[in-house]
Amino acid sequence: MRILIVGGGMGGTILANNLARRLTGELKSGKARITMLSASDKHMYQPGLLYLAVGRITPDELYRDQASLLEPGIEFHVDPVTEFKLDDNQVVTKSGKTHSYDILVIATGSRMFPESIPGLAENSETFYTEESALKMFKRIREFEGGRVVITVGVPHKCPMAPLEITFMLHDYFKDRGILDKMQFQYTYPIGRVHSLENVAKWAAPEFDRLGIAYETLFNIKEVDGENKVLKSEEGTEMPYDLLISIPAHRGMEVIEKNGLGQNGWIPTNRHQLNMEGRKNVFVVGDTTNLPISKAGSTAHFEADTLGENIAAMVKIGTPVRDYDGKVFCFIEAGKDRATYAMFNYQTPPDPKAPTKAVHWFKMAYNKLYWASARGLL
Repeated sequence: MRILIVGGGMGGTILANNLARRLTGELKSGKARITMLSASDKHMYQPGLLYLAVGRITPDELYRDQASLLEPGIEFHVDPVTEFKLDDNQVVTKSGKTHSYDILVIATGSRMFPESIPGLAENSETFYTEESALKMFKRIREFEGGRVVITVGVPHKCPMAPLEITFMLHDYFKDRGILDKMQFQYTYPIGRVHSLENVAKWAAPEFDRLGIAYETLFNIKEVDGENKVLKSEEGTEMPYDLLISIPAHRGMEVIEKNGLGQNGWIPTNRHQLNMEGRKNVFVVGDTTNLPISKAGSTAHFEADTLGENIAAMVKIGTPVRDYDGKVFCFIEAGKDRATYAMFNYQTPPDPKAPTKAVHWFKMAYNKLYWASARGLL
């Protein structure tokens, strides 16, 4: 059974390691083979970008060699896929090689797409790449006061990121002793401050307590960089001195170019995680079109389910369990307090009051991530 995993992010890495441990005997006997194709020889801890943007970590702390995170027996190639030939059970890579498979897992992730809004890329700071996070940190270090606007497009990676960066910036400027020179304004595209109702009910009073203003039903239309004005589809205008954006995201270009899903999101069965209409093609992580959070924990829990199911398909010819939509997200509520949200398809989140203990648990997880990527947590 030839298992091909396309993408070396969190979902692909956890799944590959999970399968390698479940199929140790089959790999040794040649009954199974696991191959991973990635665009990079490095693995990035993406949640760390939030801390990079406020000067809490340095870029080198974000990376490990991808090969060092993989179990023995996994064939790893830095050779990104350029063409999916699903009818032929094949993919073609950048180097021109063709890889055949019996089971394909697509875990290519997502990318921010600020270009969809005129002026957003040129006039706002963001933190979804190393380059943009460093640029943002240098900008906030030099910022001496004024109106800070945090604006949000959807869908985006890490659902809690808009709240987290708002709280973290508040504490960053407080520590610099210039909070009295700041005005914070947060915008969100629907009628509350977060898409998850219970998270919104928790966050709005926190904003009120800290003096952070917010405007809901604000869908970004364009940014007038010359006059420093953010404009909404609803017709409102918001002046700014510093604009922080969480841009809407899309799936990766290779998915769009191959016509596998609108805006790069692949239609995915919410329980079995197979691509709709394909029994031997599975999707994990941000790449799915599922209406759940695009977060590392989502990819982790999906990978756990897929690992068990694909191993069962090799051993007994059928999957054995369903994915229940499980997600777990920490929510940094400043520099030293945090809470969390845990939910699934049936059960909504219910975040509690932030504590220092949860913050330190989150900081510990930042270090434990590499064990998690190996599937050991």
